[in-house]
Amino acid sequence: MSTVLLIGTLDTKAREYEFVRAELTAAGADVILMDVGILGASAILPDISSREVASAAGTDLIDLQFSREGSDTRAVALKTMQLGATRLTASLVAEGRCSGVLGLGGSGGTALISGVMRSLPLGMPKLIVSTMTSGDVSAYVGSTDISLMHSVTDIAGINRISQPILANAARAMAGMVAAPARSVAREQRPAVGVSMLGVTTLGATRVAEGLTASGFDPVIFHAVGSGGRALEQMLDQGVLAGVIDYTIKEVTDELFGGVFSAGARRLLSAGERGLPQLVVPGAIEVLNFGRLETVPAHLRDGSRPLVQHNDDVTAVRLTAEELESLALTVGQRLNRSRGATQVLIPARGFDAYSAEGGPFWDAEADARFIDRLISSLDARIPVRV
Repeated sequence: MSTVLLIGTLDTKAREYEFVRAELTAAGADVILMDVGILGASAILPDISSREVASAAGTDLIDLQFSREGSDTRAVALKTMQLGATRLTASLVAEGRCSGVLGLGGSGGTALISGVMRSLPLGMPKLIVSTMTSGDVSAYVGSTDISLMHSVTDIAGINRISQPILANAARAMAGMVAAPARSVAREQRPAVGVSMLGVTTLGATRVAEGLTASGFDPVIFHAVGSGGRALEQMLDQGVLAGVIDYTIKEVTDELFGGVFSAGARRLLSAGERGLPQLVVPGAIEVLNFGRLETVPAHLRDGSRPLVQHNDDVTAVRLTAEELESLALTVGQRLNRSRGATQVLIPARGFDAYSAEGGPFWDAEADARFIDRLISSLDARIPVRV
């Protein structure tokens, strides 16, 4: 029987968890209920008590309990219980006693439960029913495959709104663990990361087709910040054997304040691990923001090209001076590589926007980027234009 690990704060949400546990059981799943609450005793009996969770984190539960909501003790308690729950969950997974994880929460519960889920393998079912899912959920999801379901109401009571939502969550999780992903031959092929954006799709797709034909398993990442972080993480973890970094514009957003930044680790992981990497400055001239009104006024005053990619994404072109500065950063990061690194630079535009006839076409500015990048790279790194 497939086993669902149900994690939650039973001191405040026992009724809701009892309902979900019953729904999971009715749907054919076995359930292990873990209590991570610290405010008081649970009205239902868990399989793993909050005292056990605290102990797994090296702490006595009584030391975490507090009475003043909003004190820093609460944040410490959440982090401690997350650590204990993560360790116990890892043991259950190693023992083959956990097929998926389900949780319900508000802000604190969602932060705790998602922290546990982020430690789990990709592909293992992870679902949170949360009050927080209609806003920015990047802090909860990170670069994992956590599924989120909006609770609509607070996780407080079983009523005409919450009942079908919680029941759907239970059935969805029961379905996921009852039909685990089947291993396929592709998993035996070396995996190679490929970065892509809408304006580099045609080229990146051809690259992926070529990799497949050559016996590799291309794994494509959307270069919108989360994609770059996931790419770097999988290179760090050794999940990927190498990378064709076809779209590195997340560095652009990192340096110039765009919304698609992947952080300061971008372009470093493959090099530090000595993994082979081919780098293409795809979309390097594109700086992204959200809706048009979110673009800083000095960038939408008509002084530079601007494209509304869609209602929620706006693109602004970098100036030649900004591109030269960016080239230095790219060169510095690639120079730290310890493995086989090559740079391939398209001479007639870095993407669909900057190709001749496109809204960002500027051969002179692109040439200044190319010259500065080449001059900044170590002689040991081959460059082909």
